[in-house]
Amino acid sequence: MPGPRMSRSRIALGATAALGVIALAAAGVATGSAQAAPAGSAAPAAAGTHRVLFDNTKAETAGNADWIISTSQPDPLGQDSTPNSETDWTGALSSWGVALQKAGGYSLATLPTGRTITYGSTSNAQDLSNFDTFVLTEPNVKLSAAEKTAVMTFVKNGGGLFLISDHDNSDRNNDGCDSPCVINDLLTSNGVDNTDPFGFSVDLLDISTDNPRAVSSGSDPVLHGPFGTVTGSILRDGTTFTLKPADNPNVKGLLYRAGSSGNSGAFFATSTFGSGRVAIWGDSSPVDDGTGQSGNTLYDGWNDPAGTDAALALNATAWLAGSGSGTPPTTPPTTSTGGTTGGGGNCTARQLLANPGFESGSSSWSASSGVINNDGSEAAHSGSYKAWLDGYGTATTDTLSQPVALPSGCAARFTFWLHVDTAETGSTAYDTLKAQVLNSSGTVLSTLATYTNLNAGSGYTQRSFDLSGYAGQNVTLKFTGTEGSKLQTSFVIDDTALTVG
Repeated sequence: MPGPRMSRSRIALGATAALGVIALAAAGVATGSAQAAPAGSAAPAAAGTHRVLFDNTKAETAGNADWIISTSQPDPLGQDSTPNSETDWTGALSSWGVALQKAGGYSLATLPTGRTITYGSTSNAQDLSNFDTFVLTEPNVKLSAAEKTAVMTFVKNGGGLFLISDHDNSDRNNDGCDSPCVINDLLTSNGVDNTDPFGFSVDLLDISTDNPRAVSSGSDPVLHGPFGTVTGSILRDGTTFTLKPADNPNVKGLLYRAGSSGNSGAFFATSTFGSGRVAIWGDSSPVDDGTGQSGNTLYDGWNDPAGTDAALALNATAWLAGSGSGTPPTTPPTTSTGGTTGGGGNCTARQLLANPGFESGSSSWSASSGVINNDGSEAAHSGSYKAWLDGYGTATTDTLSQPVALPSGCAARFTFWLHVDTAETGSTAYDTLKAQVLNSSGTVLSTLATYTNLNAGSGYTQRSFDLSGYAGQNVTLKFTGTEGSKLQTSFVIDDTALTVG
C-alpha cells in the first residue's frame, strides 16, 4: 500500500453517472447489429431471469456467416456491459442479443468455438443444464453422438431449443453437411428418441425469395408475445419444413410460404418434447442484422419491412425460456452425471458468504493490506467495517475475494452495497472496479460488472447478480480496483451476500 488510509483525500460527488451493471449469464455465456426491435415494439422487462445460450461451436461464422451475438465469448457483456445499439456488440446476431439485454430479465452467453455441447457436466460453465434456452443458428457441423444426446435430454427435461436452418446446399465450411443435414441428423439419430420426436423435418429446398405470412391466431404466444405482434417474415434463400402431427400432435406451423398450409411449406414451426419446447425457422436471413465482423457479406433482415422478424425472434425466445403465455417448461432435474439447474438439490434458503459485512475484519476474505477497515473517513453501509479499495490518488491495485461452493440445483443471487467517490472530473473513466467470478483454478468465468469514477455518487447502492448458472461449482467472487496515478477514486463495498434457495 502506498500510504496510510488517513492520507487519502475524499471527494463525494452528488451526481451519479449511468451505471454499467451486468446481468450475469447463467454460467459463463454471440453478435450482429440493427435496431433492438422495430419502432413501437420495445418489450417490457421479463419476469425473472431467463438464461439463453447461443452456440458458436458448429461453424456458425464459416464463409460469409457471422451468427454470433458478440465477439466477447462466453460473456457478451465483456465487449460492452450496457449496450444500447446493435453495434455495441459485434456479430450478425447482435441486434437479437442487445434487444434481450435491454429488455431486462435475460442472461446471455455464448458457447465458444472449440468447446463441446454438454448436459450435466459440472466442469462446463456453459453446460446446457445452466440455461433455459439453447440457440443453434445455421449449424454447419454435425453434432457428435454425445452432443445430440445432450441436446435432446436438455429439451426432454424442460429446456427450450431454437433451431434456425438455411437452404439446401448451404455448406459454408465445405465439410459435406449443411444446416438441413445437421438438423435432420439431430432429429433422426440422437440416442434419446429417433422416431421424429418433434414432429417435423427440414425440406431439402433452396427457395430464393418469399415473404411467408403468419397464420390467423389471436392467442399464440409466439405470434402475440411480449415483443409485439408477428404478421410475417422474409425468406431469402431458405427452406421450409414438413410437419408430421401423427408423430407429435403438438407440432404447429406458425408461418407458411405463399400458397402453402397444413403440413407442408411451413417456414416457422413450434413443438414440444417431454417437458421442453422447440422452435424452428427456415432461413438465417431474418435474424441477420446486417452488421458483424469485417469481411462478411451480411443482409439486414432484422429490420426488413417485409417482415416482423425482430418480434418473431424475440417472442420465440421468450416462449422457449418460459416467459410466454402457457405453462413454462419445467426445470431440468438432476442427471446421473450430476448436472442440475434451479430446483431440487439442497436448496434450503440461506446465505453462503462468511463474514459478509466485514465486522470480523479480514476473516474469511483475501484482501490487499488495509482494504478491510473501520476508518471513519469513509462510512460503512452498516456496522463499523467495510472493504475500501483504492482512493490513494496514486497508481494502486487492490483486490478482495472469497471462495464459495454453490450447491447443485439451487438458484443463487450475489448482492453487495457499493459507494463510489472520486476527485476525477470530466467524462473519462480513469479508475475501475471489476466484480468477477473465477473458477477454482483462478480463471475468470465472467466479469459481472465494471464500475468507474463515472459511477460516483452520494451514498450506497445495492448491486445484484444472478449466479444460478454456477450451481454445483466451486467459484471465487473477486473484486479488483485499479486506480491511476493522479486523482483518487474510492470503491467502498459492504454488506455482501450470496443467497441460495
